[in-house]
Amino acid sequence: MAATTTTDASPKYRAPTDFHPEIPELSISENPHDGLRFWQFMVAGSIAGSIEHMAMFPVDTLKTRMQALVGSGSYPVPNFNVRQACKSIIKNEGAAGFYRGIGAMGLGAGPAHAVYFSVYELCKQFFSRGDPNNSVAHAVSGVCATVASDAVFTPMDVVKQRLQLKSSPYKGVVDCVRRILVEEGIGAFYASYKTTVIMNAPFTAVHFATYEAAKRGLMEVSMDIADDERLVVHATAGAGAGALAAIVTTPLDVVKTQLQCQGVCGCDRFSSSSIGNVVKIIVKKDGYHGLMRGWIPRMLFHAPAAAICWSTYEASKDFFHRLNGNPGN
Repeated sequence: MAATTTTDASPKYRAPTDFHPEIPELSISENPHDGLRFWQFMVAGSIAGSIEHMAMFPVDTLKTRMQALVGSGSYPVPNFNVRQACKSIIKNEGAAGFYRGIGAMGLGAGPAHAVYFSVYELCKQFFSRGDPNNSVAHAVSGVCATVASDAVFTPMDVVKQRLQLKSSPYKGVVDCVRRILVEEGIGAFYASYKTTVIMNAPFTAVHFATYEAAKRGLMEVSMDIADDERLVVHATAGAGAGALAAIVTTPLDVVKTQLQCQGVCGCDRFSSSSIGNVVKIIVKKDGYHGLMRGWIPRMLFHAPAAAICWSTYEASKDFFHRLNGNPGN
């Protein structure tokens, strides 16, 4: 039932009468969750990102431990699965070992996700040009969002991963930041930025495009679903998108972890931070399977994390929609 003109759109996705893509808020919107102020997107994203990463932090610690082993020392790393990593942490450090570095995550996740989702919403509005089903616009918007948010999050991600390592030499967030600045310089905080962006660009493109498509498909199954069922739709679509994107981009995540942890706890220090150089060293020491080390905890992290993040984000947006006097979704 395609509309023949911009003033004859379907009731569900009626085009705005006065469209200005450069302005972040609209009085009439194609998407039921749009029409929020810029700061509301930021708050919703910050809440979603913080809850997501705090809830799934123990799994992230397992992933970091497994990936940091790749390339350590002069010999191939023996098989080290999720259960062995978990038993090692519990035996040597107790339950607290799973949460070492969570302070750095808390400092980075909120601001980074505020930037992430606000940039995504603004870019989606600009690139979609009134078409809520434009998957290309969703993917491109996701890439723009990750480039901006990674610039905010990467320094704290470096601190987080170094604190997560077994026998980490740092006493805490402040000590880690100070020693990196003194011993390696400010550039160490961004040694993995290029790799992070190259990893997260396809991750986010796959994630957002899959999420929007899955959400649209699930919503079409029942057009008149209750609010609690709608949250299940967001969680299901987010979980599927997160799992797929995580598996596809695991090799680049291994490279990123190696760059961020280089020179610490036995991890190699690389003469060049280029992706090709790090990949060559990993493959030489651990074979091609070394590039997929940690894919299981990475998938186990991103599937529920994405479900938590998207459902929290959409719930927060819905709250602001009602606060703005626009409850009819």
